[in-house]
Amino acid sequence: MSDPGGAAAEPGRADRAYGASNGDEAYGTSEFTGIDIESSNDFAAVPDAFQRLWTPHRLVYIENGQQPEKHECPFCIAPSMTDEKALIVARGEHCYALLNLFPYNSGHLLVCPYRHVAAYSDATDEEVAEMATLTQTAMRVLTAVSHCDGFNIGMNQGRIAGAGIADHLHQHIVPRWALDSNFFPIIAGTKAIPRLLGEVRADIAAGWPGSAPQ
Repeated sequence: MSDPGGAAAEPGRADRAYGASNGDEAYGTSEFTGIDIESSNDFAAVPDAFQRLWTPHRLVYIENGQQPEKHECPFCIAPSMTDEKALIVARGEHCYALLNLFPYNSGHLLVCPYRHVAAYSDATDEEVAEMATLTQTAMRVLTAVSHCDGFNIGMNQGRIAGAGIADHLHQHIVPRWALDSNFFPIIAGTKAIPRLLGEVRADIAAGWPGSAPQ
């Protein structure tokens, strides 16, 4: 729902939690993710040495850009939808947490106030406090369910500062793993997200304190 992008998974521990097949596995479907990685040897024409990691969710952004339309606010619309449809993992009294529709990494969360307010300086004391509490909880849950090694946490204030949706305050929580970047962003302006959003949302929501069994 915010900025596009993503990151490739680290082979090993992060791969087992949120990653796709790595070079040590046979071609085919990863036992951990169900994502197909195919060899060109299985198709017609001249084969090459590359594997293909299919990331079809990226086509939504490539073809259509921001969802919904720019005159609508996705962070105002999301709370009116089901958690599964909106990718919401937790709802509080003043704020809620949801997955980024165009993540930088698997498990990339956003914490937003329900109120349509643009600037952090305009948020109420209650909104600021609950954003902080949800952020702490998100870090604990992501660490437990994805075994991440660190986080990038922050917010872009204003379009000139890089905010993809500048009119509604939101804080990014991006889990990071050692070696979770590769050549895609450098030479192709692309990042591969190795796990489907619905699966990630279900894991995080199930691991959130006080959540009902799913």
